[in-house]
Amino acid sequence: MDKLSHEIVEFYEKLSSWEHSVVKNAGYSLPQVHAVEILGANGAMRMKELAEKIGITTGTLTVQIDKMEKAGLVTRKAHVSDRRAILVDLTDKGVAVYKEHDQLHHTLTTQITAKFSDDERQQLLTFFERINQEF
Repeated sequence: MDKLSHEIVEFYEKLSSWEHSVVKNAGYSLPQVHAVEILGANGAMRMKELAEKIGITTGTLTVQIDKMEKAGLVTRKAHVSDRRAILVDLTDKGVAVYKEHDQLHHTLTTQITAKFSDDERQQLLTFFERINQEF
């Protein structure tokens, strides 16, 4: 179990380093890109939902969304059925950033699993799905 723990930490550190370098070159902060990824995958969301998915407070998210709105990545609008809620959605520019970043993730996944068989890729997917359910 100790070796597994070390391998997970090493993988996380390598993935984080890769993510930071990719985001840095794009000119956005990591929290901004994470918000773009979540909105791109899920569509418009309430501020509270988005903050929970990212793992930050709504206050911290508000600061990020202000910056992202100025950068032209997102828009805010009132929720149709809940007047108290604000929906955040990607602009066309935000969708383009999402698609570009998502493609980088696909390329990375292809590269790191290139020597895996289809069965091994399926097993890895199953393991990640189970791990993600625990969080």
